[in-house]
Amino acid sequence: MSAVQHTLAGPATLEGTSLHTGEKVTLTIKPAPEDHGFKFRRIDLPDQPFIAADVEKVQTVERATTLAEGSVKVHTVEHVISALTGMGVDNALIEMDANEPPIGDGSSRPYVEMIKKVGLVPQNALRRVWEIRETMHIETGDGTLITIVPSKTFRVSVTNVGPEGRFTQYFSAEVTPETYEREISSARTFVYYEDVKPLLEKGLIKGGSLESAVVIRGNEIMSKEPMRFTNEFARHKALDLIGDLMLAGVRILGHVIAVKPGHGPNTKMAAKLKSEYIRMRSMVPADVILPVGESVLDINEVLKILPHRYPFLMVDRIVDCLSETKCTGVKNVTINEPFFPGHFPGHPIMPGVLQLEAMAQVSSVLMLRKPENTGKIGYFMSADNVKWRRPVLPGDTLFIETEILKMRGSIGQTRCRCLVNGEVVSEAELKFALMDR
Repeated sequence: MSAVQHTLAGPATLEGTSLHTGEKVTLTIKPAPEDHGFKFRRIDLPDQPFIAADVEKVQTVERATTLAEGSVKVHTVEHVISALTGMGVDNALIEMDANEPPIGDGSSRPYVEMIKKVGLVPQNALRRVWEIRETMHIETGDGTLITIVPSKTFRVSVTNVGPEGRFTQYFSAEVTPETYEREISSARTFVYYEDVKPLLEKGLIKGGSLESAVVIRGNEIMSKEPMRFTNEFARHKALDLIGDLMLAGVRILGHVIAVKPGHGPNTKMAAKLKSEYIRMRSMVPADVILPVGESVLDINEVLKILPHRYPFLMVDRIVDCLSETKCTGVKNVTINEPFFPGHFPGHPIMPGVLQLEAMAQVSSVLMLRKPENTGKIGYFMSADNVKWRRPVLPGDTLFIETEILKMRGSIGQTRCRCLVNGEVVSEAELKFALMDR
């Protein structure tokens, strides 16, 4: 997965028919700046209002996901959000001259083709990716289960279960732009005739046809073309799930296991993801602005990576891992540190060599998290360009930032700095040898 955010290289337009009204609609996806996320814009309305693709804007989830901002709504947003997410887009403005996107053939393939036609461009900001560290689970009374377990990749495993167990299917795949396009994007939406018959009788779903959905009547499949996959229904459920979960506002690394998913449970899990992500980020002190990144490693995770123990462990928590080359750790400096009674008694300050040790330990975490270095130990070889700029006192929170400069075989070199309240207090360039324990 890329370390930086991406947006479209230019605008892309799709014209078609909306599902519920049957009216013509034009949708244009435009590039957007860093940290913009996905936003919809109703250009057919006065003031051309925006609606963020945010789970807090979800209004209804019956047969599709609807977002609302006041009286302004956009319906059936999951397919376009799924395509953008699956193809690696982080920021986009989605303009429509109606209240829902074109239905197309009922899949997200038309949006994938739009994205591929204009291409993507990298942006300067780092991509927000949250690595799930603890299992998350929701369950509904009608048999739906959604569980997210830790994984180093984003993977979805979906079991579709229809009424009376009809068309029970299974699909599982790691989600990358390549697998999304090949395995997921062309899976079409499907409906059960008994569910849509009342709507058809009321003159609703005017844009629906066998060209825009697969209809199941009893055990019969009604479609304008042969099924695209033997498990097409499960694949489309995965497509919807990817789009709905992105309403949490952050990409995840985790294995999503869903049995009988639907827009209601999907968005409920998205809400839980957003809540937990906000809670996790709140662990970072508010007076220091941190770069966005992957995940938090608590002290128990740090202890699994580093061999150091009290009183020589100089890292309390890893608060950001920015790609595979950058990492930020935290050391809470308290008056109870064992070195204060003997280091400048009466005017306690943290020894500079221990700040250097803190840099070395965070550097080791960064290098030892690489799969090929699992189980090794980092031996300090040298320190260059070492500078101490101001004293570190009891009560300070020390943020230790590290970046890999070189990594050749078992030898690694990092650039490090320690900060208190956003000011650099020390810095150095370090060299290590990674050895088997």
